Amino acid sequence: MKDYIFIIGPSGIGKTTLAKELYKHYNGVYFEQNMIPEFGIPDNVDEGKFEEEIMWESFILLLKYFYDKGLKYIIALDFNDIRSREIPQIFKGTNFVTLKLISSDYEQNKRQMIARGSDGLIDLELLEISTKKIMDRDLLPNEVILDIVGKSKEEVLKEAIDLIDSFNSKLDYEYNVPDKSLFYSWVQSDGLRK
Repeated sequence: MKDYIFIIGPSGIGKTTLAKELYKHYNGVYFEQNMIPEFGIPDNVDEGKFEEEIMWESFILLLKYFYDKGLKYIIALDFNDIRSREIPQIFKGTNFVTLKLISSDYEQNKRQMIARGSDGLIDLELLEISTKKIMDRDLLPNEVILDIVGKSKEEVLKEAIDLIDSFNSKLDYEYNVPDKSLFYSWVQSDGLRK
């Protein structure tokens, strides 16, 4: 039984689709960072950094609250990729797994993104940059790759469930936070887009 299931990957890869099905399967908690309520931005701050920081910190507090209440299979997604590197620090000692969704065929991910139409932010240049960053970096503690290439939604779900159920999470490990340049950030002032 997993405490947390984190899902990361580039835009349009199918994170939300998978997360909703995993939520139905495990009957746990489904939580996206964008579910944090809207809030005003003070003057004289970097709007992007301030917003992302408040959302991330609120997200972590809520995830820990669910855990403290005894809930399991807390499915969490849609946070800034650079925050992926913090998960092994923040959640060390818990039974978590991070599913790193990729498509070894970039064109498939691109087609999926375009198919979202107006429901998604279509910036193919940024999609390519973020995809490369996510695919190129080494795995973090308790992180596994799920390659969606050529698979139906049902096949991806089955593989995800198999990975989650069979994965033996490490509760204790040595971890040096990787350099932030290995990650992608949607906050322009982070300077990590290229």
